[in-house]
Formats: sequence, C-alpha cells, structure tokens
Amino acid sequence: MLDRPVGRVFAGSVVTAGLLLAAYAVVRSVFFISEQVQRTADSEPAMTWMDASHDTSGGASEQSAESNPQQSTTHSESTDTSQQKQSFELKPGPCHPVFPPEPEAFRLARQKMVQFQLWSRDIVDPQVLYVMGRIPRHEFVPEDVIVEAYDDHPLPIGYHQTISQPYIVALMTQLARPRPHHRALDIGTGSGYQAAILAELCREVYSIEIVEPLAQEAAERLKRLGYTNVVVKTGDGYRGWPEKAPFDVIIVAAAPDHIPQPLVDQLAVGGRLVIPVGRVEQQLLVIEKRPDGSIHRESVAPVLFVPMTGEAQRRSR
Repeated sequence: MLDRPVGRVFAGSVVTAGLLLAAYAVVRSVFFISEQVQRTADSEPAMTWMDASHDTSGGASEQSAESNPQQSTTHSESTDTSQQKQSFELKPGPCHPVFPPEPEAFRLARQKMVQFQLWSRDIVDPQVLYVMGRIPRHEFVPEDVIVEAYDDHPLPIGYHQTISQPYIVALMTQLARPRPHHRALDIGTGSGYQAAILAELCREVYSIEIVEPLAQEAAERLKRLGYTNVVVKTGDGYRGWPEKAPFDVIIVAAAPDHIPQPLVDQLAVGGRLVIPVGRVEQQLLVIEKRPDGSIHRESVAPVLFVPMTGEAQRRSR
C-alpha cells in the first residue's frame, strides 16, 4: 500500500498526464482537420469526369427560381424576342451553374455514357469528359424522347432538326480545343446543348440558330439553367457573327457543301473551325488559322448532319 504523500504525488501525476494527453489530442485534431481541408482544396482542380455526376456545387452561390424544373417554361410567360435579348446580361467567364435535382437513373445513365461512349473510344480531353459528365443532357431533349437522352444516337428536337449523338458533340468539342479565355461561336444552336458545353469551357459563347422557335426555346432553356455567358440569336450562321469576331472556337452543327469563307475570316489566329462539309458524303473537317495567316485543313471522319440551310444552299456549288 502507498502512503498518503506518495499516493498524492502519483494521483497528481496521473491527472497531469491525462491533461497533457487531452491537450495533445485537441492539437492533433486541429492540425488533422487543417490538413484535410488543404488536401481537399489542392485536389479540387483535379476533379475527373467520374466525379462530375456527384458535383452539385457548380461554382454558383445560389440557384434562381427559374432553375426549378417544376416551373412552367411555356411561351405565355415570356416577353418578345427583343425584350429577351435586352434582359439577358452576358457575364463573361466559364459558367458552371447549379442544376435542378435529377433522378438517380439519369445520373447513372450519364456516367455510363461518358465511360462507354466517350472515354472508351477516343475522347481523352479531361475537361470535355468532365463537362459531358456534369451537364444534364436530358434537359435538352423533348419530353417524349427523354428516356433516350443518354443513348448513342441523335434525337429529334422538332422542326426537322436533331441533337447530335453525345460522341459527336464530345469529338467536335475536343477537336476545337476550347480554353477558359476563348470566345466561341456555335452555329446551329438547336436545343442549346453544344452551347452549354462550350459555356463551361469558354469565356463567352455566341450561338446562332436559323429556326426562330428553336432559338427562342434554347435561349430560355440556357437562361433557366443558369448559363450567363451565352447569347443566342436567330439568324443565318453562314455569315457568322462579324460584330463579335474574331473567334477562337467555331463549331458548326449543320453541313454546307463547302466551307463558308466568312467563318474562316472570323477565326482568330490560332483559332479552330470544326465543321461537317458535303452533300451525300460528308466529312468532319478542322480548319486552323496559323500565326502567319495560312489555313491548315484536316479531314477527321465521315459524318452525317442535317444540311445547312439559308445562304449556304443558295451558294451551293
């Protein structure tokens, strides 16, 4: 048995040791949390396409009421086209909006689309894979074909137009090599899907659609989803958008039988034009403007697009 003085010393030592261990645990937990936060911050830019389906932050601080999928998107609540253009404020910079909640089936279908239709082929650009895995393609197709939104084929969107199959959208985007400081021209807006892809990769996107109802619907859809760096107008894409030129990226989603010279003229130095060309037999071409002003042309693959209408048909060779 310990005598009282020794017992008191021993008891005091135990208490002191306990306090030191507790203090050490607190300090260690603080450093651990700090280290974890730093690791998270350091790893965010390296997010891959496999993480995209789980990314709901999008970089936006809050979501407007217009993003609610339950709200009506009929034209009865919309103003005329000129008022819409005036009310749409362009905010340059890659845009990553917060999307509405979605069924788990869509998230899984999108993940499989990226893995089996894109990555397993020749789509290797990590940013292209990421945005294709992030953007809800089902928001850009009609309700009657929504269950096919992530299938490997084009879908009708009305007015004899289609939304290209996911692989073609990814391929054309990869070939265009968009960067965050780029200004992009999207010809053939359709439902707005390609414009949304470019909006998440480029500083500004200007999109032209010759079918007025499609242009209006796409503009409303992009605005509802939160794409603030895209402007859509109704017009003939053959002549591009000279007021906003030059463009670092031009992607054309309809096939003329020749390369429109105005689009080549509106390319910035180092810019790339990706366009399907041909009548019955079409080829996907990449036109690049080199620093000396010369043009390099490359044929990539046979494709099948709807024909470019308007001036392209009148100038048919």
